[in-house]
Amino acid sequence: MPTHRIRRLTLFFATLWGTIFPLNLAFGQSSRGVLYSASGPELTRYDLDPETATLIKRNSIRLPANVQYAWPHPSHKYLYIVWSDGGAATAAPGATVVPSGKIHGLGSFRIDPRTGDLQQMGASVALPSRPIHVSVDLTGTHVLTAYNDPSGLTVHRLNPDGTLGALVKQPNALDTGIYAHQIRVDPSSKTAILVTRGNGPTKDKAEDPGGVKIFRYADGVLTNLTAVAPNGGINFQPRHLDFHPTQPWAFLSLERQAELQVYRMKDGLFDGPALFTKHSVADPARKTLRQNAGTVHVHPNGQFIYQANRSATVDAAGRPIDGGGENTIAVYSINQKTGEPILIQNAETHGAEPRTFALDPSSRMLVAANQTAIYTGPGTQKRPANLAVFRVRQDGKLDFVRTYDVDTTAGTQFWMGIVTLP
Repeated sequence: MPTHRIRRLTLFFATLWGTIFPLNLAFGQSSRGVLYSASGPELTRYDLDPETATLIKRNSIRLPANVQYAWPHPSHKYLYIVWSDGGAATAAPGATVVPSGKIHGLGSFRIDPRTGDLQQMGASVALPSRPIHVSVDLTGTHVLTAYNDPSGLTVHRLNPDGTLGALVKQPNALDTGIYAHQIRVDPSSKTAILVTRGNGPTKDKAEDPGGVKIFRYADGVLTNLTAVAPNGGINFQPRHLDFHPTQPWAFLSLERQAELQVYRMKDGLFDGPALFTKHSVADPARKTLRQNAGTVHVHPNGQFIYQANRSATVDAAGRPIDGGGENTIAVYSINQKTGEPILIQNAETHGAEPRTFALDPSSRMLVAANQTAIYTGPGTQKRPANLAVFRVRQDGKLDFVRTYDVDTTAGTQFWMGIVTLP
């Protein structure tokens, strides 16, 4: 295998959606995973067993405000968590104004290598507004945070002991678009990519354009390079992207369009227009107005890709009601010569709004976090938020096993992830 592909493969395994995914690891070996699920400010740890496809609830810690996202250090020793008391999850049912909040922060936590328990290291840092995504660069020397309103990003240095260092001052004004939703450093480490969703049109306001903003990245310093915004960003609402482990392909999830796009990458940039655009729902003709695509993750073997389909709830007299669309994980096979994704399954998640999901370190088990407790209709009992567990077959398809109810008294199940223990 060429040297550049070996390097890209190594970097991929070090960064894929916040954990490392070594293949063919048996449960109980030193490289095993733990699952963290956040409900409001409560972050709960679960042990997981891919042999039996089960979760075992352990203990919880409480953060200063609602957990928004988390990402581990490439060494697996530390977890970086962002929190906020703002955002849609804090709004009252039916509210038209989203609270901006007053408490926004970033903290560094040591991961116990035996249990996965978390212990805060050093002081947390206050952030300027609600953080919506956080990631660590491939060298483990900087943590990058994205903000949705106002759209923006920050970079903090990481000290050798994993604690948070100083804010990196950016020398120039950055083009951060409208409604940033994700920040990643690309596998070449040459660029940082900010996915900006924009906003759909309303009866009172025209559509805000979306775009993918790409910056030169060097030692935490960003410089504007280019932006990807077909049709000026209209009818283009990118939410999340991921990279193929060995080929120069980026996979981009379009939220309101419920689509998956593929771009060829060269030197950290999107090299030309989308190679492919695919529907993420089983029947595009029946797509509801409340249907959105979400998180997207490539399988570590590069043969499959998974994408969340979320049916947003509808407020009915203060009660969240099922929006009538798909709540599924879309499964695609990837043509290894062209990068074309072929939809092969839409696996029902048995819950509402699967915002986040992850594979275990052996890639034999996928867990989806259905974030919202809902009523399926008038006069029905409330269906809890849950963690939905699937077995991953050799052909990439998912077999549903069970759900675990999640208590959302403290707040919405906004983030869930699986981290490999050091």
